[in-house]
Amino acid sequence: MKAAHENWGSRLGFILATAGSAIGLGNIWKFPYITGENGGAAFIIIYLGIVFTIGLSVMLAEIAIGRHAQTDAISAFRKIGKPGWTFVGVLGVVTAVIILSFYSVVAGWCIAYVVKSAGGAFSGMDAEAIGGAFGSFIGSPVAPIVYHGIFASLTMAVVIGGVSGGIEKASKFLMPMLFVILIALVARSVTLPGAARGLEFFLAPDFSKISAHTVMAALGQAFFSLSLGMAILLTFGSYVDKQTNLGKSAVQIAFLDTLVAILAGLAILPAVFAFGMDPAAGPGLTFVTLPTVFNSMPGGYFFAIIFFVLLTIAALTSSVSVLEPVVAFFTNMGLSRKTATIGSGVIIFLLGIPSSLSVGIWSDIHFIKEQGFLDSASWLTDKLLLPIGGLLICIFAGWIIAPVMAREVAGDGGPGVLTKAWLFILRFVAPVAIFLILLSGLEIVAF
Repeated sequence: MKAAHENWGSRLGFILATAGSAIGLGNIWKFPYITGENGGAAFIIIYLGIVFTIGLSVMLAEIAIGRHAQTDAISAFRKIGKPGWTFVGVLGVVTAVIILSFYSVVAGWCIAYVVKSAGGAFSGMDAEAIGGAFGSFIGSPVAPIVYHGIFASLTMAVVIGGVSGGIEKASKFLMPMLFVILIALVARSVTLPGAARGLEFFLAPDFSKISAHTVMAALGQAFFSLSLGMAILLTFGSYVDKQTNLGKSAVQIAFLDTLVAILAGLAILPAVFAFGMDPAAGPGLTFVTLPTVFNSMPGGYFFAIIFFVLLTIAALTSSVSVLEPVVAFFTNMGLSRKTATIGSGVIIFLLGIPSSLSVGIWSDIHFIKEQGFLDSASWLTDKLLLPIGGLLICIFAGWIIAPVMAREVAGDGGPGVLTKAWLFILRFVAPVAIFLILLSGLEIVAF
């Protein structure tokens, strides 16, 4: 028997849950570094412009398709009367499965670091020793998989609770907690001796660094940060009631996502510079550099625990949203939510095991561009599947069913100037921008 379609209990719940889907690990360590390397405040200005035009337009299109169809991402196109476009929903759900399989592995590392930090595992270690400990941990064939399993179980536990009783309730608790922790870390970081250099790196505008490459970096970060092209927004949109103002909600979601990214920069970079560390360490910034910083910081023991709890929360708010499109499809096929969640979650957990082993005992096995399984899966989704999914959403909403979308977004008042501007961006600007992201990612063109 087909399950009854669920709905958000409140507009706030929808906004917090959808913002939580966008706020993830990339906001915490990737955005601050990209900003610093691309002109600081000058990059932020470009990024904000792109987020609130191109990013917002694609986000609004996905949510509008979902609300109009009132069903899962795969069935939505058939219900709208365009069954030939069902493959777009399939692509989004497949992308979500692949992303969550390796995302859960990295999130498991965050949980492990909460435990290790609480146990004082890094006490007295320098950067080299912490780096060695990190390499030894992720190279283990057992421990990372155990933590991957713990994180996958947490994700399943939230999703089993349903839309309003699980995802929404968790978001209303986790999102405020995330902001409280971030603000506490910002207060500690910016008051450290030498923190001004980090603030300058992050916020001082350097327009000489602005180039075509900078704009492409901002485009890519905005597109991927907002969870576009992986069926999340379409699925979440299907739970929104007809009274909700989609445009206003989308702006608030984009604002919260960007606010977290900027706060993360203020929390991390001043501390990194205060202790003379390298802000360009990539993933190592999170798992090697920052533990070293915390070792040198007054009260660092407590701030290390708080920081990795923050990372785990950010990862969890994203992971539940990535799992939901998969679960929504199977519940619409007649499975109970519990069966669909556990079944999907276990399969995704198993798919994540090769990603975990690929940075350890399977590190000599290469796939795409001579990369291991985890990096290949990341490349496949980031550089290929997500841009293609986003491009197809633009074409479908902007050209195939544009009048329907305009009415869905505009509401009873009919399409006004803002709705027409949205359709223009969706039809002409966003597809070109996304196509350039795709070409750049595939290294067909260089910027």
